[in-house]
Amino acid sequence: MAKLTEKQKIFVDEYLIDLNATRAYKVAYPHVKSDGAAMSAASRLLRNVKVKAYIDEKLEQISSGKIADVQEVMEYLTKVMRREMKESVVVTVTKERSEYVDTGDGKPRKKTVKEEVPQIVEIPAKLSDANKAAELLGKRYSLFTDKVQAEIVVPKFEGEDELED
Repeated sequence: MAKLTEKQKIFVDEYLIDLNATRAYKVAYPHVKSDGAAMSAASRLLRNVKVKAYIDEKLEQISSGKIADVQEVMEYLTKVMRREMKESVVVTVTKERSEYVDTGDGKPRKKTVKEEVPQIVEIPAKLSDANKAAELLGKRYSLFTDKVQAEIVVPKFEGEDELED
């Protein structure tokens, strides 16, 4: 890590929140009241080699955990292709129950009540998704090549044989 003062570290941390250098400078150095003075001082700080290095280190720390690397992407595509990945789908299940209801004339009548209930079910990845993953993996490993038939005609100029090298 670059050796910075505590105020410079505060400036960088505040700057990385919204990339507003003037606001960050005013937080780190509260004695500065003018926006113009804060803007020019912040601009100078951002050109400082140590501050730049510290910003780069902080950005690397932030991005390393949040951005998928090549290995992670390839593993994901392989799982989708093999249909090991599951996706959730909502299905409607019909539940049926019967009961006897008095019709008023003393004869009970059977009444069937149907109730539709949504339910979440996990299913393997769709075949279209698996095919797309296989295609992307194939492109990555250059498994698919387009066959190109080309005919090359080399022009021959008159008097070419008579020219000196």
